[in-house]
Amino acid sequence: MSDDATDSASPDVNSKAATLRGLYESDTILRVVNVWDAVSTKVVADVPGTTAIATAGHSIAASLGYDDGGMPLDVALKAIEPIVAATSLPVTADLDDGYSDPGETTRRAIGIGVVGANVEDRLKAFDESVARVRAIIAAAQAEGVDFQLNARTDAIARGGDRAKADSIADAIARGKAFLDEGATAVFVPGAVTRDDVEQLVAGLGRGKLSVIGLPGALPAAEYEELGVARISYGPLVQRVALRAVRDLAADLYGSGVIPTDTPALN
Repeated sequence: MSDDATDSASPDVNSKAATLRGLYESDTILRVVNVWDAVSTKVVADVPGTTAIATAGHSIAASLGYDDGGMPLDVALKAIEPIVAATSLPVTADLDDGYSDPGETTRRAIGIGVVGANVEDRLKAFDESVARVRAIIAAAQAEGVDFQLNARTDAIARGGDRAKADSIADAIARGKAFLDEGATAVFVPGAVTRDDVEQLVAGLGRGKLSVIGLPGALPAAEYEELGVARISYGPLVQRVALRAVRDLAADLYGSGVIPTDTPALN
């Protein structure tokens, strides 16, 4: 579908959207290992247990020389397109804050085959944040796609010096409003402890919270037990890969050689 399409979505796109919805609604937590280009997509997609592909906006931006959140929309979509083409799995994309027109951003993302997205509120005013979610859902409905929005609130991540209890209350209020507008799940970065997650699940409902697996966070199985819908790993996946590159380079500058068991993943 071209990015100017206004007709109903293709059967393939609708099928992938339905698959992604089923993954969110399952009692089994949706685990996504974030990718940033075609080859990382192919490697992750080939791993048994991979059911969907999620892009990492931070990682894509870094690979193209941009700061996180500083990548132009046209550049972001151009980078996401080969990721979609590299897999038959549903792709959910990190679309930053939705850019200047989140509805149009969503329409264009659907046009390249994306069937879900993370869009962050950056702790904008409550009404503005809700209106942006509303625009995303309306645009997807106009395209005829059951788009799976993982609506991110930075209520904790950007909460600053306010009490954690106030940030959690804000995350729940924003999240409930996003869900009421049609979001599939609510992504709350910074929800790391069991107590945080229990409060958020109690406020949003089981199967509605999405978290990021940071170093020191709970294991995915424990999040699943608590009723979390999805866990992703954001830029951490690329950081692990880059550490391997750095360590190999240091070894090769010494007395090292390429390991004989290196797989031809590219």
